[in-house]
Amino acid sequence: MKKVLVASFDMEVGGVERSLISMLHNFDYKYDVDLMLYSHTGDFMDLLPKSPNLLPENKKYKTFRMPIAQIVKQGNIPMAISRIYSIFESKIKSKINNLDESVYAQMQYMWKNSLYFLPKHKKKYDVAISYLWPHYFVAQKVDAKVKIAWIHTDYSKLETDIEVDLKMWDQFDYIVAVSQECKNAFLEKYNKLKDKVIVIENITSPIFIETMAKEEVENPLNDGDCFKIVSVARLSYAKGIDNAVRALKILVDKGYDNIKWYVVGYGGDEILIRNLIKENELEDKFILLGKKINPYPYMKSADLYVQPSRYEGKAVTVCEAQILSKPVLITNYTTAKSQIKDGFDGCITELSVEGIANGIEKLYKDKDLREKLSNNCKNTNYSNKDELQKLYELFV
Repeated sequence: MKKVLVASFDMEVGGVERSLISMLHNFDYKYDVDLMLYSHTGDFMDLLPKSPNLLPENKKYKTFRMPIAQIVKQGNIPMAISRIYSIFESKIKSKINNLDESVYAQMQYMWKNSLYFLPKHKKKYDVAISYLWPHYFVAQKVDAKVKIAWIHTDYSKLETDIEVDLKMWDQFDYIVAVSQECKNAFLEKYNKLKDKVIVIENITSPIFIETMAKEEVENPLNDGDCFKIVSVARLSYAKGIDNAVRALKILVDKGYDNIKWYVVGYGGDEILIRNLIKENELEDKFILLGKKINPYPYMKSADLYVQPSRYEGKAVTVCEAQILSKPVLITNYTTAKSQIKDGFDGCITELSVEGIANGIEKLYKDKDLREKLSNNCKNTNYSNKDELQKLYELFV
């Protein structure tokens, strides 16, 4: 029986974590699978299947998302020093290269500079899968015959240290992109790696999503007869929720008072977005529902699902909305065409505030188009667990 390791950070609520759960629920456990989570935290922990063997948490790996003061308090002084050094390295290199300081580059330096202080994983594997960038744990600390790394986002949009990244990517036999467009965007930046990259789409489970959508929750979308828009996303720059607020303001100013926009999610930009809602006097129309373990009842209650992202690899939530037969509108980010067939099971609109507003206005006014998109979603099979066969073929 082949021994397989799957590694990721934690089970906080997010698209990558949901896709990992779906993959693990559909995995073929004729393989002996260990799951390494650097931190045993997050609301999704209870959704993990029992089949993979969850390895014990390692305190040194858990430090990567902790404040430096907390790391010092716990006595992990070397890890704290490497974090501080990484911050200065990021600042210095940004100035030298005349670039904006990047949180992604800082993450690279943080892992690179901490490697000396991180313990090696003792068990040997036939296959080791790193599910979340940066992939240093599997690259440097795991002994495996085959190493596979996952990419979930549009890397052409991220400010990273390419030279540092290439040294890390070179440790892997294969790199898995979640869509063809995600692969293309990655190779714009890392063309030297073209022979390593393959496409395996995020695994979706319609039965799971449809069952979860029936759960009874306190749902404000069930009240009133307004036109209800839903987005499920982290409150971050990439997801474009700030642009969603501005787009709704345009619609309200044009007289569309019957629209309410609900956002399921949380993140670092929450204060910025709340301030934007207040500035535009949209407190009763743009509603942040916060973190939800189960977003599906809210999606099911929507008249329209909107993904206003600035960039994506392949948004899990878009496919989930389609599984629930929702008309979908997404912005024209680089990988958008891997998400939907424009005009068939969703619509793609210009990636701008005005583009989002125009796209919503079109679908709001055209009930027949919304019904067409919904019916086409209903008649499409979005189950794709056979995608995992592509992964198993790499296990030789």
